[in-house]
Amino acid sequence: MTATLTGCNNTSSTSPVVNDPSSLPSINTPKAATLSPAVASVIGDYVSSGYAKREEGYDWVAVLITANKSAHGTEQINIKVRARSDIKKPTCRFDGQATLMGQDNAHGIIFATTANDSKVFLQFKGGKLIIDSEDQYALNYYCSGGGSIVGDYQKLAGKIELN
Repeated sequence: MTATLTGCNNTSSTSPVVNDPSSLPSINTPKAATLSPAVASVIGDYVSSGYAKREEGYDWVAVLITANKSAHGTEQINIKVRARSDIKKPTCRFDGQATLMGQDNAHGIIFATTANDSKVFLQFKGGKLIIDSEDQYALNYYCSGGGSIVGDYQKLAGKIELN
């Protein structure tokens, strides 16, 4: 898309000057999307059990969940899976988006996406995230050394320390 700005050069001192912004014509701009309660409640950083022992050299995986504000509607999330990269080569990496599938008291909040031709489910309940797939081996593709992003993750109270 190309935008072109055209105008005329008027250097006369009688050019109108607008000092009151309220006298300018209003421009219809889209309002910011409001997050659904489901999306708002799952936003945050989640880590595998090894994160607590990272000082001892344990490997760990983090799942960073943010709102997908560019999506139509407000019930999508962005997913970034990252592994520790401070003392070793990262073992897992995945970027994607997921859509809200539903929620109830028994299952929590469920989002779904597709990865490596397999349906992937993200279940959020009680400060935990469980990632599962119809084909669990499909999620090995995003990790090296036989790892997988399938598993349980605990929500952090603060932000993740990736390094």
